[in-house]
Amino acid sequence: ISDQKPLGCWSVKHGQILTCPVVCNFETHEYIAVHDDKVLRIWKNEDINLDKAFKATLSADVYRIHSLPQGGPVVLFRGGAARTLDVLLEAPQQEIENLISAEVIRWSGAFMEGQQPVLIFTTEKDRDFFVYVQKPKLGSLHKYKLGQQESAKPLCFTAHMTNQTVTLLCLYSNASVYQVLIPLQQDTEEEEEEEKEEILSKSLLLNLSVSGTVLKGTSLVVLDKDYVAVLGSLAAPGNKPKEYLTIWNTKFQTLQTSKELPLGTSGQLWCYEEKFFLIHGKVLTVIMYKCETSSLAAAVGKLKDSQTLDVSSFVNWNTLGDEEPVVSFQSQESVALKAESRMNLRTRSSTVGEQSGTLSVGRLLLKLKNASTFVLETELRQLMAKAPTPDLQATIGCVVTAVLDRCKTNPKYYPQHFLQEIVETRDLSYSLCPDLMAVALEKKDMHLLQICLERFPDIPEEITYACLKAFLSMSEDHLESIDINLDSAICYVDVEFNDMEVKTEILENGFSAEMDQDMCDTKIPKESWSDGESCPVGLRKAALLNAVLHSAYTETFLLPHLKNLPAQQAILFLRYLYYLYVKCSEKVNTTLPGVRSPTINQIMDWMCLLLDAQFTVMAMLPEAKDLVSNLHKFVRAQVRFYSELNKMEGSLRELQRLNLLRESQTYSIEVLEII
Repeated sequence: ISDQKPLGCWSVKHGQILTCPVVCNFETHEYIAVHDDKVLRIWKNEDINLDKAFKATLSADVYRIHSLPQGGPVVLFRGGAARTLDVLLEAPQQEIENLISAEVIRWSGAFMEGQQPVLIFTTEKDRDFFVYVQKPKLGSLHKYKLGQQESAKPLCFTAHMTNQTVTLLCLYSNASVYQVLIPLQQDTEEEEEEEKEEILSKSLLLNLSVSGTVLKGTSLVVLDKDYVAVLGSLAAPGNKPKEYLTIWNTKFQTLQTSKELPLGTSGQLWCYEEKFFLIHGKVLTVIMYKCETSSLAAAVGKLKDSQTLDVSSFVNWNTLGDEEPVVSFQSQESVALKAESRMNLRTRSSTVGEQSGTLSVGRLLLKLKNASTFVLETELRQLMAKAPTPDLQATIGCVVTAVLDRCKTNPKYYPQHFLQEIVETRDLSYSLCPDLMAVALEKKDMHLLQICLERFPDIPEEITYACLKAFLSMSEDHLESIDINLDSAICYVDVEFNDMEVKTEILENGFSAEMDQDMCDTKIPKESWSDGESCPVGLRKAALLNAVLHSAYTETFLLPHLKNLPAQQAILFLRYLYYLYVKCSEKVNTTLPGVRSPTINQIMDWMCLLLDAQFTVMAMLPEAKDLVSNLHKFVRAQVRFYSELNKMEGSLRELQRLNLLRESQTYSIEVLEII
């Protein structure tokens, strides 16, 4: 999430449908999925093809899989029965009983009671709601009926367990949250024989209203014993409903903080390891929070400010602003970290202290909004130097954002050296300053783009493509006037294009023109190999392209952009990759000299990616056809050479074994014939 990079992507066959959320088995580090209700799939991160992953067809429809850190996965079936994954895999076609007849499961959760997993789920039948508590390993099941509420029904559920008691929270349609306490019963033979249905009583926990305006919640999560988060919409009289994320103090019945979500949400809210996850517009938004001990002083202090749903002083929501650039799921289907705010729910005294430290940065930046360039850069340098360690990255991100805001409002202002200094001396990432590379592209600051590509681990593929296109379109004459780091290319790029050395007959890595001619029906024109021997781009452009080769990417998301690369630029880029490939193959260790020079794997990956994206262009254009043909012959020559080496591998190993066994006490010369 922090790098905004997808780490893996798997898909089922056409016509198949994933029918419950995929989970991770914490013990084996495997993923578990169910498609078409009954087909179980299990695979690991390194597996590529989901169709070849482990498959088991079950005898009943699966509702949900719950994975517990120390209890292993538990499979809940639509009929109410549950099995641990280990038991299920022993006999996938085992009979699964139906425990809930005509009821429909609406929600489920899982917890650990000592070493035993505990499953709780709610069902609905004829507007009646039921709660089941099940211990799969013990085979016990207890059923309860949820007391009805006049003119209201449950919309969603959540639960947590403390001291052998399950606390079930129910969000109702009347904008109220009710609490139900369910003690975990010890199973006895008498209880198992009884099938008595106990009715659960519920108590009002929260009224979700502010100044008479009701918050219509759609999703509810528990943060800790004193705080819950509710996602919902607030409809003021005469106005269009607005969606909000709200935090409530259940101990003192107060609204702790809230934030409007103007781009809309999916109505779902998740909470995991002190992070909120929600869909805001077309972006997966992640918000960090930290709950601390609730106090009456903090609650009363907040109560005074809770008459309107404004931004709370408890939370720095700045990264959720409307002006924040978003990454569309349509243009780039990757997970994007768009908000990382710390939420401190503390006593009133500690909050005031934290506010002063947090607001000092914002106030200083506001104060410097109209300051001169010299004063701005001087103050910002001092601010970065004084920043406390925990907030250093956030402070630097604010500094860069402040500078870029001035660049946008004043086109003549662009502190090139100041920005380069920050990027070179600080551990930044794209997510901390998402506008930086966009502004650098607009200003054609090739050096800054080169530094960002080499240092940022989380650059979106769209920006990587924009940099590649800008580098390829830049004229060599213009690049001569730009200061660029040449360390990655200066050791191997031929500075004089036409002054080429004659190749020696020493065959280091399996290639010579004669060998390839022996393999082909047609001879290779001598001049055609000059494309591979001389660098098709200048030294500075080569250094910039090397920075692109070093940037991290995901093939699935980069490929659509590469398809839009103009034909001549695509051919030029392929010629450069071909040149690098030949240069690597000249060395026994296939390693280019220099600092941060491209590796053979990076060259091959980009070459394959470019050929996939520009297949039609490479097949149709005459200049590309010759280039691809020469590349094919070169690769085929290498394949033949390595094939010959593989044939010799057994003999070489035997020779090595004989040398280890032989005692070389006296001088001797031996001739070994390799057949």
